[in-house]
Amino acid sequence: MWQQRLIRLQPRPRGFHLVTEEILAALPELRDCRVGLLHLWLRHTSASLAVNENADPAVRRDFERFFSRLAPEGEGGYEHDYEGPDDLPAHFKASLLGCQLSLPVADGRLALGTWQGIYLGEHREHGGSRQVIATLYGETV
Repeated sequence: MWQQRLIRLQPRPRGFHLVTEEILAALPELRDCRVGLLHLWLRHTSASLAVNENADPAVRRDFERFFSRLAPEGEGGYEHDYEGPDDLPAHFKASLLGCQLSLPVADGRLALGTWQGIYLGEHREHGGSRQVIATLYGETV
């Protein structure tokens, strides 16, 4: 089985957001997959995808604080600044975290660990709706 779908995520403010349920809701055919892989590709250069802690929202806030210190806005000397002071730092953060994930599927579910969820890292103040291409491949039930 091969399935591919464009998923439009809801706009979110800057920060790290759990999007696991939003992605799963857009992929009902995942329930029919006995074993396979779900590949997620984020079609943006100023946002990112990651897998991390899904229970304590403090982790997502700490992620935002850490990456804001790592790639701060308002630093002089950036040549790419015509889209605003948050643009180049957003590109740095997206490059560090990445724009794709490959996730195992087992018995109709993502085979994530107990405390794992899919993060969208929104690195712009007003990034807008983000698009993810989801490609599911595997054996059906």
